[in-house]
Amino acid sequence: MEEENAFVRLIWDFRGADGQKTAEHHAVHLNEFFERENEPNIKIGTIELADNHVIAFAEVPMEKMILYRDALKPNRGEYVD
Repeated sequence: MEEENAFVRLIWDFRGADGQKTAEHHAVHLNEFFERENEPNIKIGTIELADNHVIAFAEVPMEKMILYRDALKPNRGEYVD
């Protein structure tokens, strides 16, 4: 994996009956954050993993991962293939 083209998916987990709505709302705030950071090309979205388990995510460049991890406090992260 080349460092300059590598991305990390920062992940926030939401569970329960309101998980989908909460994840979607969190994604709105992620969009606002990255607009303020002048990072318009960050991929942001939600994924339903199972009943009552939805994630919100932001795919950030590897070189800025620590900066955004510390600022946004995700539950976890994973490399993007």
